[in-house]
Amino acid sequence: MATSGRGDLRLTGISKEFDGATAVHAPLELTVPDGSFFALLGPSGCGKTTTLRLIAGLERPTTGRILIGGQDVTATRAHQRHVNTVFQSYALFPHLNVIDNVAFGLRRRGEKDHRALAIAALELVELAHVAGRKPAQLSGGMQQRVALARAVVNRPDVLLLDEPLGALDLKLRRQMQLELKRIQSEVGITFVHVTHDQEEAMTMADTIAVMNGGRIEQLGDPATLYERPSSAFVANFLGQSNLLRATITGERRDGYALVRTHGVELEVEVGHLPAAGGAEVLLGVRPEKLRLGESGGPNRLHGMVRDVSFTGVSTQYLVALPWGSLMTVVQQNDGSARAAVGEQVTLSWSASHGFVLDAAQDAEAGQDGGAGQDGGEAHG
Repeated sequence: MATSGRGDLRLTGISKEFDGATAVHAPLELTVPDGSFFALLGPSGCGKTTTLRLIAGLERPTTGRILIGGQDVTATRAHQRHVNTVFQSYALFPHLNVIDNVAFGLRRRGEKDHRALAIAALELVELAHVAGRKPAQLSGGMQQRVALARAVVNRPDVLLLDEPLGALDLKLRRQMQLELKRIQSEVGITFVHVTHDQEEAMTMADTIAVMNGGRIEQLGDPATLYERPSSAFVANFLGQSNLLRATITGERRDGYALVRTHGVELEVEVGHLPAAGGAEVLLGVRPEKLRLGESGGPNRLHGMVRDVSFTGVSTQYLVALPWGSLMTVVQQNDGSARAAVGEQVTLSWSASHGFVLDAAQDAEAGQDGGAGQDGGEAHG
């Protein structure tokens, strides 16, 4: 992927207060590498949109600095920053046709080749054939692509996307996720994408900052955030998690350590332990890592099936453990073992598929925080 060569976006020591209420807590530190696709992910009110508005220059930070390519733009007005924003509402001019919408900024700057550049931008989003139409003659997805072409044609240092796919239906949204990723790869401009949709962030972004309560809860690539969440909030907000309260026994063997929950000993990789023997932890495992039967690994729990939901490619089971906790199991419909409501089953999983969190956290944090969030997380 080509990069813009304009340098990283850096936020250092940032905070933002509105009438005594803190929207972004200090010190927010963030570096977005030049030419990357970066996502700010979190529930409503977490501070992600405020952070985006600070980058855009629509708000001034209470403390801290914003730098693009090493240049301090903290005090620079929005229209003087080489930053463009694509909103959920598209904001196209209804009286102008598509090509004039795309070329609008170029013409205002006196760009001689504005028409050729606008056509090139429309070709990038595969809409050159509708250049003469008015926005009202286009579908929602096409209007969003025109808005994207209008932003990209100016070749900003940073392109900000504020919930740009929120108004689209599910099928179109998924198509546009792939389109956005393709376009970003081709133009090499730094994209900063704000969303509350976990799937959207994980599908497109190279790096994700999960925000909660005005702070960055965890920063990393999608796979790391999903497989190794550092908090209960991230574990629950990114998909589903089964979290079991357990105690580290202190016994270790062959790279694994033992933890005990309700008298049952389970294994976890030593590298995943955050504390010493005797410490209370939350042992987590994703629903799709669990198996019905004893084929999934050395860790085993027994329970009774309380609910079965067939979803086509997979089946979701809700299994009650003897002490009352519920475990969610998602199993592919590929000929694997099946179970019925009321049936006694064994759940098993590989020790390498577990993760361990500090038990002082709220095990239910993040469960209700975002569209597309599935219910049924289990905690013990």
